[in-house]
Amino acid sequence: MELGIYKKGQGWYTRVNTAIGLGLIVFLGAYWLSDIVSNVRLFGMEPVYTQAITFLIVFSVFGAIGYHLIGRKRNVVDFLIAVEGEMKKVNWSNRKEIMGSTYIVISITVFIALCCFVLDLFFQFLSMRAGVLEYTG
Repeated sequence: MELGIYKKGQGWYTRVNTAIGLGLIVFLGAYWLSDIVSNVRLFGMEPVYTQAITFLIVFSVFGAIGYHLIGRKRNVVDFLIAVEGEMKKVNWSNRKEIMGSTYIVISITVFIALCCFVLDLFFQFLSMRAGVLEYTG
């Protein structure tokens, strides 16, 4: 069985970013789990050693699984290479288009909020006139 990376030069950015994300998730999960076992004593060891061993085992096992998936498993590697190829084909918007779209979204959001506010005041007025609500201010 070969231990090298499958299609080593292809999909490099996608693989590295996936590895960074997976590494962060594994690190935080191992840290969380080691915090849970902070008061556990195994075989008479101090809890800090139990925490360290738990962290190292979880990080090593899931790190090895991540290496296998991102670096060696043919289906996953081919998928990541295809993702990087498709991302290069994407037509990304420029700054002017993004700013224009942002202004439109903010304007529509403010307009809808004002409409809801006016409708709320209108229904409050109708409810007070009908005697459903009382003003206690």
